[in-house]
Amino acid sequence: MLSLLALLALLLLVVSVSACGYESDSKEVDEGQSVELGELKYNVTFSRYLNPNDNEDEAFLVGQKEAPKGETYFGVFFEVQNESDEPQPLPSTLKITDADDKEYEVLESESIFALPFNGTVEAQEQIPRLDTAAQLGPIEGSVAIFLLPEEASENRPLTLHIPGEGDEEGAEVTLDL
Repeated sequence: MLSLLALLALLLLVVSVSACGYESDSKEVDEGQSVELGELKYNVTFSRYLNPNDNEDEAFLVGQKEAPKGETYFGVFFEVQNESDEPQPLPSTLKITDADDKEYEVLESESIFALPFNGTVEAQEQIPRLDTAAQLGPIEGSVAIFLLPEEASENRPLTLHIPGEGDEEGAEVTLDL
């Protein structure tokens, strides 16, 4: 019996040591976890509903019309890292789906805090770029804005879909709402 316990303890030790430093290549992560697509590493640092009557949120919503009754703006804040030696393209769009598979497309934005869709991340750089309003701002991220109906918060989880480049599989980020 004692040798069986010793064998189990050894097996447990081997399994736990082999898991040290483990990094997942999963394309399905939770908000706050990084996901790699091609040469870019995306991290959704924060997501929340935006209030156009709040001074901070007003800056994120520059150029947006008043939300229709029953709908509200939702911001997803990003950091995107390019650790390669070549400029890398950003996606042209994003979408959110709810538990009922309803889709919500990202909106165009005039805000200085906006994620620059169809832009590039220069070699060894990040979005938001250092010393910009988005990087120095209160959330320290670039924002993607969506218009969601009120019932979307009841149809959780909300999942952000980031398309892959070319034939590459895209990523899914479960938003913490």
